[in-house]
Amino acid sequence: MTKKSVAKEAEEILLATGMIQLGARLQVLQAETSLSYDRLARLYREVRGCSPPKGMLPFSIDWFMTWLPNIHSSVFYSIYRYLDTHTPARKSRALVEAYSLYCEQAAAGLGTPPGEEPVLSFTRAWMLIRFFDSNLLQLSYCERCKGGFVAHAHDPQQGFVCAICRPPPRAGKTRSRRVAAAAATRKATDTAATAKKGGAGMPASAASPLGRRSSGRTVAPAAGPPAGANAGALASNGA
Repeated sequence: MTKKSVAKEAEEILLATGMIQLGARLQVLQAETSLSYDRLARLYREVRGCSPPKGMLPFSIDWFMTWLPNIHSSVFYSIYRYLDTHTPARKSRALVEAYSLYCEQAAAGLGTPPGEEPVLSFTRAWMLIRFFDSNLLQLSYCERCKGGFVAHAHDPQQGFVCAICRPPPRAGKTRSRRVAAAAATRKATDTAATAKKGGAGMPASAASPLGRRSSGRTVAPAAGPPAGANAGALASNGA
């Protein structure tokens, strides 16, 4: 019976913890570490405070070909390939460090609004690397900007134009609608909070008609029709 190294086990626990913090699914942790399912599930609950999600992993290659995911996937894979080639980080370590750098870049500027999930999740980033390792994807270089972008394997390289140099007609419209909807929701929330705060600060006599009546001011009764008109109407009915 082979003994498992305590140092290696601790290293795998730290690696799994980092992956869980970045949003890794339990299937990814099982593939990248030798820890048991029960220990990984317990570690997931300790780190995230909830049970690990169930279900199949996303496996569609075509998702990486759409406009915005293609740009984000290309940025991540370029970072990963550089770290895996030119730094001591390899495979899983390079994946964690590359995804952390990608998240920093995606959150900068107008990339990802604060508090919103990145376009490329950690699980999809892990699947992207596996697709490259299986020769299902390749990097094609744009003839305009010379950048490398994710493309189907064996696609022709000549005449390739990336999604940045030639965006689709409705590129960015979804994000604009999402930002406008978020701004409208925030404005409505602020208006409701201001009205509630203003109503709470008003005295009871000003907030209620009954309060105004009880504050000493006499409210005149509503004006009705003249008495003579009622008498004339009764006389005509009797006739």
